[in-house]
Amino acid sequence: MPKIDVAAVPKHKGSSYPLPFDAPCAERIRQRLGNLGGLTDFGVNLMHLPPGNWSNQRHWHSDEDEFVYVLEGELVLIEDGGETLLCAGDCAAFPKNSGNGHHMINKSAAMAVYLEVGTRSPADITTCSDIDMMSSNADGRFVHKDGRPYT
Repeated sequence: MPKIDVAAVPKHKGSSYPLPFDAPCAERIRQRLGNLGGLTDFGVNLMHLPPGNWSNQRHWHSDEDEFVYVLEGELVLIEDGGETLLCAGDCAAFPKNSGNGHHMINKSAAMAVYLEVGTRSPADITTCSDIDMMSSNADGRFVHKDGRPYT
């Protein structure tokens, strides 16, 4: 198995959410480790989340499992049932089609680093819990929940 040179993995800052939904995630940095390793069934991302930033909009997946493992720092996991503090060494799992919207916010004063692992189902629909937005893995576009595209 080839070793992945993490330093050589491109860093992607921000998110692809449409305005103004991109603002809370503007400073996050994602490195797609799984892509560089040639993985196709699931993705593995190394995430750096600065203080005050969100991992993403609160969401759930119709056809993708998700898993996060905190490597450094601390994050507040926010889901339908409330808030849970995640510290280095903690992890959380989100089964597909649970309807349990979730995301993490770095409410600390230090950088948080975590691994994000998820399946790559082309049939997946991501539904945002708190805003009128969803997206399909089939085309990657963000649309209103009634299907109208964002402009």
